[in-house]
Amino acid sequence: MFMSFTVRLAVASLAVLLAACSSNPPPSPPKVVSRPVVSAPSQFSSPVADDVLLRAIGLVGTPYRWGGNTPDSGFDCSGLIGYVYRDAAGITLPRSTREMITLRGPNIDRSQLQTGDLVFFATSGGSNVSHAGIYVGEGRFVHAPATGGTVKLDSLDKPYWQKAWLNAKRVIQPSNLARSN
Repeated sequence: MFMSFTVRLAVASLAVLLAACSSNPPPSPPKVVSRPVVSAPSQFSSPVADDVLLRAIGLVGTPYRWGGNTPDSGFDCSGLIGYVYRDAAGITLPRSTREMITLRGPNIDRSQLQTGDLVFFATSGGSNVSHAGIYVGEGRFVHAPATGGTVKLDSLDKPYWQKAWLNAKRVIQPSNLARSN
């Protein structure tokens, strides 16, 4: 009986050792490869655009008010845009969306949008501008949409905004980057 226990112990030990040898080693942790961030040639990094982005996002939740153009009174869409550009970038824009869409400056294709670009919509159908917002990146824009609502962050990919899309304008140009303080 003593022999049998020792033999069983040896066989069990051998089986454990062989099983350990035949198993796969634990996977190595994934290697982290650092790659430089490369942006499209037409894109530029702008402290002014960053200021516009931060100011616009900071106003999300402010009540909508037709004709409003301050955080205290509330905003309509063009009042929001005018306030953000004046406050964050020192740029005075026209008061109405009809005047904003005719600003001198390049029209921008949706695929070339950059932070700070103005986006325009025909929410009543047709081709007459009736709404605008500020593009903040990643397919999103900040706008003051409607009575009873608040300033909000929205996606250009929503079917409503895709259907109403008219145009975009670039207000912040690379030449605006060399500002004197």
